[in-house]
Amino acid sequence: MSSSVLAQLILGYQLVWNRLRQPVAVHLFVDTNQHGVVDAAHLLATLAQAWSEQSPKLILSVQSRQLLAGLLEHATPDGPWIAVQDIHLGDPEIAAQVHRAHLRGLQMVWRGEPGQRANAAIATSFTCNVITLTAGEALLGLRASLHRHHADEAPAKRVMSPVLAGQIYESVASRILVEHCLDEQAAWGVAGWPMEDVLHAYRHQPIQPYQRTIVRLVEAADADAPMETIEYTLAQEPVLAYRFLRYANSAAFGLRTGIDSLRHGLMVLGLSTFKNWLLEQLPHATSDLNLQPVRAAMVLRARLMEHLLDAGEEVKLRREITLCGLLSQIDLMLGEPLGTALQRLPISERITDAILGNSGPYAPFLAIAAALEYPNSTSLPSLCDTHRIDIGEVNRSLLRVLAQAQPHRTKGRLLD
Repeated sequence: MSSSVLAQLILGYQLVWNRLRQPVAVHLFVDTNQHGVVDAAHLLATLAQAWSEQSPKLILSVQSRQLLAGLLEHATPDGPWIAVQDIHLGDPEIAAQVHRAHLRGLQMVWRGEPGQRANAAIATSFTCNVITLTAGEALLGLRASLHRHHADEAPAKRVMSPVLAGQIYESVASRILVEHCLDEQAAWGVAGWPMEDVLHAYRHQPIQPYQRTIVRLVEAADADAPMETIEYTLAQEPVLAYRFLRYANSAAFGLRTGIDSLRHGLMVLGLSTFKNWLLEQLPHATSDLNLQPVRAAMVLRARLMEHLLDAGEEVKLRREITLCGLLSQIDLMLGEPLGTALQRLPISERITDAILGNSGPYAPFLAIAAALEYPNSTSLPSLCDTHRIDIGEVNRSLLRVLAQAQPHRTKGRLLD
């Protein structure tokens, strides 16, 4: 993939979640750096090389008016959806391009300020809208959700929801409001995820591993599946992976050396012991789908770190930096300080230095992976300059990982 156009861009991403709490789309935020004008046709060709039919839908949101105009001119109906800021529609040339693009079948998304809605005159040109609710609208949505659950409520008192079916809602800060949007009002998706509020519901109890992942692992062990498949699946569940490392290093096994990776633990303990341990976890497992985007965010950061380092054939190094990314937010799931959680594992100093001290060889890749998460991307150019990492290669790694952001993938490298 040519990286020339990618070297001129600052990218950031946000996943869009559907009712199943799976990534239905990737919202890619595109800004230009100081290197000049970006060729829209070249950018679209580069994206087409990275994306496939199995990839989630791609939504491009660009800051540059010139780049937006180029995308509206060159994008095709089978390519990315193009997000258009309402403020750009005040430009007659952009408005005319939107109309022409709509006539040739281009899928476009309207995006406005909080509380704003698309003008009826241009709304028909867009596939859907990206809507940010105001505080008042969010409160109204919460009230509508609560009223909906009261069966004895009189029809005259029902509260009309500001949430419309088929739209994308972003900056949704409440778990209840997310459920209202996706489960009750049939929104097309929610951009981003209210991690803090979802995790707040577990403040008085430990978060358990996902039930379906444990079942898949038991089935894989029964089927004598390849170790790569079992290792990959285990790495999709951060809490389970953390617990397994603690279990493998427990005094019960009396090992002389510490188990510092999932593969090492699986090889030493064997699949029979691993399966028995899984069955002990199963009765306490959770089926709360709202935790899935939290897990996915942690895994995606780990995948990004693996690709950013580009360790090549050095398998042990890839596993180590992947574990670094996976553990970098484990405190969110465990409800305890990172230092306390990491102290219980015999992991390398390279991992603890990066996570706790922002130092060592993995620190630059952890910082960059975090900066790619919207809305942190403004810090990306300075991070790349400081650590002498090519921003074009960073962007290329990001596209490769995002193109594979589908649930239950089992092929490829450790976290591909």
